[in-house]
Amino acid sequence: MRSESKTVFVTGGAGYVGAVLVPKLLARGYRVRVLDLFLFGEAVLPPHPGLQCIKGDIRDQALLKHSLPGSDIVIHLACISNDPSFELDPGLSRSINYEAFEPLVAIARECAAKRFIYASTSSVYGVSDEENVTEDHPLVPLTDYNKYKGMCEPILFRYQGDDFTTVTIRPATICGYSPRQRLDLTVNILTNLAVNNRRITIFGGAQKRPNLHIEDMTDLYVDLLSMPAAALAGKTFNAGYQNHTVADLGRMVHSVVLRELPHLAPIALTTSPSNDLRSYHISSEKIARELGWRPKRTVEDAIVDLCRAFQAGKLPNSTSDTRYFNVKTIQAAMLR
Repeated sequence: MRSESKTVFVTGGAGYVGAVLVPKLLARGYRVRVLDLFLFGEAVLPPHPGLQCIKGDIRDQALLKHSLPGSDIVIHLACISNDPSFELDPGLSRSINYEAFEPLVAIARECAAKRFIYASTSSVYGVSDEENVTEDHPLVPLTDYNKYKGMCEPILFRYQGDDFTTVTIRPATICGYSPRQRLDLTVNILTNLAVNNRRITIFGGAQKRPNLHIEDMTDLYVDLLSMPAAALAGKTFNAGYQNHTVADLGRMVHSVVLRELPHLAPIALTTSPSNDLRSYHISSEKIARELGWRPKRTVEDAIVDLCRAFQAGKLPNSTSDTRYFNVKTIQAAMLR
C-alpha cells in the first residue's frame, strides 16, 4: 500500500504513542486525520498541511460517520490506558475501550477503509510461568483493562474480509521520550525518580516485564501500512524486544542515569513490596519470522533519550504536573 494520496485515520493520535507516530506518517507522505479528546493539550502535534485534527470522542458514532469517509487506513490507539486510569470509572472505561470498539470497526468498513490496525496489549496474558509467551498462549487478564483489550480482538477479526484487512498488535510496555510524555510506565517512572528525586524505588522486583522503545513501536505501525494484506489479514502479533525483571530495570536505570548525568550521584536504590503480580515474558519470534520486523533500539536507549529530554528542559515539573500521568489528567478532566 503506497503512501501517495493515502489517508490514515488515527484514533488517540495526540497520545503518548500517537505524538511520535503522526509526524512519521506525515514525513512518509501520508495524509493524517487524528481523532482525539486532546486531554493532554493540542500542542503535542505540530501544524502540518497534511494533518487534520478532530477534537471528539470515539463513542460519538455520528462524528465517526462524518469524519471517517475518505480514510484508507485506521490505526486505533485511543483507549483509557493502564489499570489505575481504567478503575477510576469502570463504566466509562468499558464504554470507551470495549463498547465503542465494534461501532468504530463497522463504520470504518462501511466507509471503505481498507485496513484496520488495532493496538491491543501484551498484558492480556496476565501472569505466566512460560519461558516465552507466544500469541497462542491463553489470555488470563488480571484486570478489566486487560480483559476488555483482549475481548476486542475477536470482534475485529469478524470483520476481516478481502477488502478489509484487520491486524492486532500486542505491544510490550512502551518506554522512551514523546512530546506527549507519560511518566506512569515502568522505565519512564524509574528514570523520572532517578533524575528528579535521586532515588529509585522498585516495587516487587521479580516480575518479568517486556519493553519496547517508542521509536520502534511507531516504526512498526508505519511499516504495517505498506505490508502485503495477506501477511496481516486476521493475524495477531506480539511486539516486544527486551524482557527484564523490574529489579533489572531499576538497576539499568540507575546505571544509565549515573553515566549520562554523573552530577546527580549518589542515587539511592531501594525495594518495596508490591501487589502487582503481572509477570510475563513475551516472544516476538512470530512477527520477526512472518513480517521480518525486529526492533532496533534497547531499553538503555530509551533511558538515554529520557535523560537528554530532562537535561534539555523538555519535561518541566515532571514530578508534579498532571499531564505526565494519565490517571491524574483523567480525574481533572471529569470525563463522562
